[in-house]
Amino acid sequence: MYEIPFPSRWPQFRRPLRKPIAVPGLALMAAAQFVVAAEASAQEAVESLPEVVVSASRVPVATREVGSALTVITAADIERKQVRLVSDVLREVPGLAVSRSGTVGTFTQVRIRGAEANQTLVIIDGVEVNDPSGGSEFNFGTLLAADIERIEILRGPQSALYGSDAIGGVINIITKTGRGPMTGRLALEGGSFRTGQAAASVRGGGARYRVSFGATGFATDGVSIAPESQGNTEDDGYRNQTYNAKVGVSPFDNLDIDLSGRYVKSRAQTDPQPAVAGLIKTRDGDNETETVQRTGRAQATYSLFDGAWEHIIGVGINQEKADSFTDGALTFEADGRKVRYDYQTNLFFETPEFAQAVHTLTFLAEREDESQVTRSAFGSSDLDITNYGFVGEYRIGLWERLFLSGSVRRDDNDIFEDATTYRATAAYLHDETATRLHGSFGTGVKNPTLFELFGFGPTFVPNPDLEPEKSKGWDIGIEQRFFDDRVFVDVTYFNNRITDLIQGAGNTAVNLTGTTRIQGLEISARATLATDLTFTGHYTYTDGEDANGTALVRRAKHLASAGLAYAFADGRARLDLGIDYNGRQKDIQFSNFFATRTTVTLDDFVLARLAGTYEFVDGVEIYGRIENLLDQDYEEVLGFSNPGLGAFVGIRATVPLL
Repeated sequence: MYEIPFPSRWPQFRRPLRKPIAVPGLALMAAAQFVVAAEASAQEAVESLPEVVVSASRVPVATREVGSALTVITAADIERKQVRLVSDVLREVPGLAVSRSGTVGTFTQVRIRGAEANQTLVIIDGVEVNDPSGGSEFNFGTLLAADIERIEILRGPQSALYGSDAIGGVINIITKTGRGPMTGRLALEGGSFRTGQAAASVRGGGARYRVSFGATGFATDGVSIAPESQGNTEDDGYRNQTYNAKVGVSPFDNLDIDLSGRYVKSRAQTDPQPAVAGLIKTRDGDNETETVQRTGRAQATYSLFDGAWEHIIGVGINQEKADSFTDGALTFEADGRKVRYDYQTNLFFETPEFAQAVHTLTFLAEREDESQVTRSAFGSSDLDITNYGFVGEYRIGLWERLFLSGSVRRDDNDIFEDATTYRATAAYLHDETATRLHGSFGTGVKNPTLFELFGFGPTFVPNPDLEPEKSKGWDIGIEQRFFDDRVFVDVTYFNNRITDLIQGAGNTAVNLTGTTRIQGLEISARATLATDLTFTGHYTYTDGEDANGTALVRRAKHLASAGLAYAFADGRARLDLGIDYNGRQKDIQFSNFFATRTTVTLDDFVLARLAGTYEFVDGVEIYGRIENLLDQDYEEVLGFSNPGLGAFVGIRATVPLL
């Protein structure tokens, strides 16, 4: 576990009320007098809280109180492992399957617990970034790991909190926020495949403000995506520029105003796909895709009664424009846009005379507008859809050891029938034996994409009669600590049932009859082997079949990872060894504009990484890493090669500015 310092005046990260309030009955709840401990002084503006997550509920919650399966990745984890794309660190999360279509920066999918990639909801700084013009998926190939403070992976159906796209779960990404003295940071690195990265940032904060600005440039010449074993030698490169900005002010003790923005411009070289070009196999070609992403959110949080009642109002926007080129000519344009307006109110109170209970009541109303514009030689589209969502959630903690939650959501859509989803979670702490039990049950919904409903192609026929995909899923697990918390083990069983699954059938999309069944086991372990030596390990078994009994593609039955982290030289030097195993998995071989498809099996593979860092002067570090240490020749997607062994070195410095 780790601790996050938060300004104590921020109500959205507050602890439960210190001083209880009496609520003899529901009729008196609205009129209760909220009395809390005296407000901390400005000199005590920062306090350390238990590890807090913001995705497992509509309010921040301590991880020990979360019933759903959850993994948190910190900035320290990312820096120690020296990963450059978020997708690479997600390989080490239980229940997640990563599929990258070739070299670094190419289209990358992430699946949670066997669900489809577009059934994984991705949020960056409070903005949903699944692309309406890209099959409602998020392309992880464009997401650099620099400037990220925390990643929360919430597994299991979460539509009761987040609506469509959350059948598999939610990946919530939070970029770095300014706090403390103003500092600047610069990092430069280079290495194999003519790869280089430069990252710079400035951030800091005080009692009434917080600012953070970051910029990262990444470039690589890559390798040939088309397999070299088939005579292909042309390298396919990647370029990415990412800019992040977050500004917040607190003009009053009970008012916070926060603005965030993100701009990403990337260009990925690819090779023709057999399904698109009518080829028998992937071959060298001059194909490129240029993508521009713009994301922003404005939010105001106002609290009353010393933080016992808060109101949050915000608006977020995500726009993604992708242009595809063949031999220098523009062949396809796609522009997806999602705008969400939301209002949330939270009420916090305690009833100590009843089981030392701590209560949280939440209500959320939101409107979401999605649009898609596409142009190509096959035709054009200009489509939009609006959805209204209403969420109610209740959380209660009893005796400081039993934590329950229930939530329900109603979605009013202008195309589909209204949908109601729900979720319930429970966590129980038995401190006497250092045991934690956790479990959840929820329903999910995934609306058909605009392309599936109204899209176009050389042979594709849209299907406006498609029904939303639906799911019911549950999990139960036990977390146990041994030897004064030196050893930690968590074992979780999960089960998910999906009906009306949408799949391509010939030249259109249809809802499959029957039920897609997915179940599996997730095991996580961590052990402190010595004062400065830590072991981590994860294993996932996934058994998934569609309604026809066919194994789901790009979901290996067996996924595992192991890591060793060692610090020495009084903590100035660190070594990190990571090993990821991806078992054999099925994939589909398309050809001739998707007219034919056959199922093939991809071989298993092992990816090993060794990273090291040494701080030779206070605030200045040199670092290096070796990727694909075993020089594996592997494919995560049929016909798309990945880089072999590569070495990289760099230097970074952090300096105070004020």
